[in-house]
Amino acid sequence: MRADVVAYAQPTPRRLYVHDDLSDHVARRCGAGSPAALLARDLLAAVAREAERVRLLTLGEQVERVVAQGAHAPFAIAIGIGSAGRRVAETLHERAGWFPRIRRVGLTREEDGRGGYHLISTETAELAAQLARIDPLADGASLAVVDDTVFSGLTMRSVLEALPAATRARTRAFCLRGVAESIAAVAALCPITAGVAAPGRLLEDVSFINASGLVRRIAIRRRGQPPLAFFERPEWIRAWFPAAHAEVLTLCRRLNALLEPHPLPS
Repeated sequence: MRADVVAYAQPTPRRLYVHDDLSDHVARRCGAGSPAALLARDLLAAVAREAERVRLLTLGEQVERVVAQGAHAPFAIAIGIGSAGRRVAETLHERAGWFPRIRRVGLTREEDGRGGYHLISTETAELAAQLARIDPLADGASLAVVDDTVFSGLTMRSVLEALPAATRARTRAFCLRGVAESIAAVAALCPITAGVAAPGRLLEDVSFINASGLVRRIAIRRRGQPPLAFFERPEWIRAWFPAAHAEVLTLCRRLNALLEPHPLPS
C-alpha cells in the first residue's frame, strides 16, 4: 500500500452523509436521459444501500433547513469560500434574498504529504490580500461568510480569523452541513447557521463527502501532484461502503470515463 494512502487512511464512519451534487451536474452536462445520468443514478443507489448508516443529502433540503432557522436582513456583502461557497450563497439568496452582493475568495485544503493538511490560495493573491480587496469590510456593514461544508472547520475558521476583530463582530457564518463539534468551534468566533449539524467524532462517528468527488478529480488535492477523485483511493471506498464497495468502484470508473475521458498525467 502506498505511503500516502496509509497516511490518509479513512475509518468506516458510523454515519456517512453523501451530498448529491452529482445528479444535476451530470444531467446538465450530458442530458437527463444520457448513459452518464443513468450511471449516476445507479451509483447513488449503490452508495445509499446501507440506509441505516449512509444518508443522501439534497441541496434543496439543506437550504430549507438553513432558511427555517430564522430570517435575516440582507447582508451588505457575502463572502463565498471557493466556488462551492459562492454557489451556496447564490442558492440561499435565490431562496431567501439574504446575499445581494457576493464575493468569492479562493481557498482550499490540500494534503501536505505527511498525513496532515494545509490551506492554499487558489488565486494569485493570498487570503489576506483577497479579503483586503472587499471594500465593505471597513465601513461597518454586515458581513456573511458562506461555505458548503464545515468538516474540520479549518477553512471557515481561517477566513474568520483573517478578518479584523471589528469586522468579525458583525459577521455571521453559514453552511449547509457540517460536524457539530467543528461548527461549535466556528461559533466561538462568530454566530453560525448550519443546515445539518451531525454529532460525533470526526471521521469515526460522522463524515461528509460530495458525490461528485467520487468520480471527478476535484476531491483530493495534493501538494505538487494532480488532484484525485475518491475512487482513486479504493481503500477509502472500501471503508465508506463496505457492503457495496466493488459495485461503487466499478460505477465510479465507468462514470469517470464518460465525464473525464482524458486522464490527468500522474
